[in-house]
Amino acid sequence: MADIMIDCGGVKSLSEIFKLLSEPNRLRILCGLGLECQSVGSIVEETGLSQTNVSFHLRLLREAGLVRPEKRGPFVYYCLPNQKLLELLEDFRAWTETLERPDQCKEAG
Repeated sequence: MADIMIDCGGVKSLSEIFKLLSEPNRLRILCGLGLECQSVGSIVEETGLSQTNVSFHLRLLREAGLVRPEKRGPFVYYCLPNQKLLELLEDFRAWTETLERPDQCKEAG
């Protein structure tokens, strides 16, 4: 068994992050950002979401510290705070491919 202990505050904080990440459009935004800052317009083009929808998701991601806004003149660009978040997302994606799901199992015999 792992020696990882998360206190109650840590579990709550982690569950809030997972709740944010459970929305597919937010994951699409995060995975599309990378470390290069992008304008809302670029994110709209890349995701195919409306500007209102992208702005809504970016606000939630910003408040959680998952994206970093950068003001450039009259525009705001968004990027990930560091490479670690992309690495974690990729690790989770790879891990999910190793899971054995009931609908993938064949009955023995």
